[in-house]
Amino acid sequence: MTDKINGSRRRLVGATIAGLGAMHLGYGGLVRAQTVRGTSAVPFDDIRQINAGTLDIGYAHAGPENGPPVILLHGWPYDIHSFAEVAPMLAAAGYRVIVPYLRGYGTTRFLSADTPRNGQQAVVAVDIIALMDALRIQKALIAGFDWGARTANIMAALWPERCKALVSVSGYLIGSQEANRAPLPPKAEFAWWYQFYFATERGRAGYEANRREFSKLIWQTASPQWHFDDATFERSAQAFDNPDHVAVVIHNYRWRLGLVEGESQYDALEKRLATAPPITIPTITMEGDANGAPHPSPAAYAKKFTGKYRHIDVGTGIGHDLPQEAPKAFADAVIAVDRM
Repeated sequence: MTDKINGSRRRLVGATIAGLGAMHLGYGGLVRAQTVRGTSAVPFDDIRQINAGTLDIGYAHAGPENGPPVILLHGWPYDIHSFAEVAPMLAAAGYRVIVPYLRGYGTTRFLSADTPRNGQQAVVAVDIIALMDALRIQKALIAGFDWGARTANIMAALWPERCKALVSVSGYLIGSQEANRAPLPPKAEFAWWYQFYFATERGRAGYEANRREFSKLIWQTASPQWHFDDATFERSAQAFDNPDHVAVVIHNYRWRLGLVEGESQYDALEKRLATAPPITIPTITMEGDANGAPHPSPAAYAKKFTGKYRHIDVGTGIGHDLPQEAPKAFADAVIAVDRM
C-alpha cells in the first residue's frame, strides 16, 4: 500500500464554520439554499494517491485523521470539486473527509494496462470498498450525487456493515440492464439523449474530441439556474483529461443499455443489484428544485429505504450538482444523517 502526496494542488482555505451544529433542515419540507452560487471556491490543497484494488486512487482529504470518516462521491461530468465547500464545513465539524476521484477521473489511474476500462455500476462501488480497505476505514458515512449517489446506494445495499449512514441526491439510483431495456415515454427518452449518442462510434469520437464543450453543456442543462463561472468549470474539467476518462464513461452508458458486457467477476453482484435490494441504513435523500437532469420522483423511491429515512427538497433554483450549488444544505444533511 502506498500513500503519496501530490503537492502541486493549490492550498484549500477553510474558514471556521460558525453554528454548523445548529441545523434547521425542515425534514419533508423545503430547505432554502444559503450559498454564493457560480463562484470559484479555492481548490483542495493536495491530492493523495493510494493503491486500492485495481486502481491507484487520487483523493482529497480534510479534517482530523482520527475523526469519524465521511466519503464524498462525485458524478459525471463533475469531479471532487463538487465538494470543495462541503469538505471544509465537515472538517470543521470534526469529520475525516475523503473525496476520491472515481475511475477515469483526475489522478486516479489503473495499475495495469490489461485491466478493462470498465464503467459498470458494481465496479465503481467495489473501487470505493477497496479504497476503504486501503485506508483502513472499517465504516464510513457515504454521500454523493449522480454516479456518486448510485455508487453510495450500491455500497449501502451490498455492504451495509461498511456504511454508517447515507446521503443520496435523487434518491435510489440502483439499476439493471434488464430494467433499462424497457422503453420510456418520448419526453423521458429525450432527456437521455447523450446516452444514445454514446452508444454510437460517432458519439465516442465526439466526446473524445469535445470533452470540455460536452461537459459544459451537461452542466448548463442539468443546472439551468446555476450561473457558474469559467474558473469553476475549468477547475473540474481538468479531471476529464484522465487518459481513461472517455473509455470508462462510454462503457458505463453502453453497459446500461446492454450494448457491452461487464466483467464476469461482477456478475453475482449485478444479479443482486438487479433485484433492486432495499437500503436499510439511516438515509437522507435530497433533491434540488431545478434539477434539469433525468431523476426519479421522491415518491417513487421512498419505500426502498427501510431504515430511518428523511427526504429534503432544496431550493432556490438548485440543480443537479447539489453539493456544489447548495454546500451548506448538503453538509448539514451529512451531519444530520450521522445523528440518525
